[in-house]
Amino acid sequence: MVGNRLALFSLALGVCATFASFSGCKAAGDQSQSVRQSTSSNAAVPDANKISSDAPAPEITGGFDGNKAYAHVAKQVAFGPRPSGSPAIAQLQEYLAAELKNYGCSVEADTFTADTPAGRLPMKNFLVKIPGENSGIILLGTHYDTKRLENFIGADDAASSTAVMLELARLLCRQHGHYAVWIAFFDGEEAVNKQWVDPDNCYGSRQMAAQLAISGDLPRVRAFLLADIVGSKALRFRREENSNKGLTDLIWNAAARLGYKDIFVNESSPIEDDHQSFLKRGVPSVDVIDLEIPYWHTPQDTLDKISGKSLAVTGHVFLESIKRLQAK
Repeated sequence: MVGNRLALFSLALGVCATFASFSGCKAAGDQSQSVRQSTSSNAAVPDANKISSDAPAPEITGGFDGNKAYAHVAKQVAFGPRPSGSPAIAQLQEYLAAELKNYGCSVEADTFTADTPAGRLPMKNFLVKIPGENSGIILLGTHYDTKRLENFIGADDAASSTAVMLELARLLCRQHGHYAVWIAFFDGEEAVNKQWVDPDNCYGSRQMAAQLAISGDLPRVRAFLLADIVGSKALRFRREENSNKGLTDLIWNAAARLGYKDIFVNESSPIEDDHQSFLKRGVPSVDVIDLEIPYWHTPQDTLDKISGKSLAVTGHVFLESIKRLQAK
């Protein structure tokens, strides 16, 4: 999904060589950063109705319920691999639409097709629109498809960020702030080929950015906050170098204020991801992503790797960041 990113790590070349038969490297940066060692085995997917997590009480994380988010991850992985155009992603699309409707959200679906190395594939973006008092828009986003790999269920990439956005929608669809808050769920972020080579990636975010430009809404977007791979038990976010610096500072300062300086660290690396579809069109954008995971794009990206606490921390920081953006 995130374009040649594994060059970030000293083990990147070895990882890419080892998994070349089913994975492609995504974009990268500092090769001196080593990949964290996994402490979990490749466990079977638990029953989504019999799950537990380490999430703190919602009152500790601004109302964000890490247990609810964890349940959303479990539900997604229970569908199995979910690449664009698959029967499983169609099931997930029905789930997303039903959940957002249950929250009372106003949601629009954009069904489109994309020319890919595997042929023309059907795709679908969802956009939740929460009105505000003024014309500006704070845009949040995630992708919900998984990499086209055998036995890859993508608990962290990208069920974790999709779960965070669902829980944020549950909270935010009941609120109206100074600015509108829109929440995007992108299809087709992952490259269809093994390797991340433009334009074989970010199909959904390119589609939405183009549609917002046509509708005239794109200039109204004051900030785009992207979440991607946010559920690891050893969560650690580095600053993404392509992201807007002022927006990155706002999020990292919010995290420090909430006591999460050890998770939102002051190191940096460049990463290619859905935020670039908006950066290229002049929208201040930031990518919150943890790619220091040893199970990236492998069958070991399973539910046992996910922490409800990490989901809650991510959601808490997003909520605080939205508050700060609403006050600007």
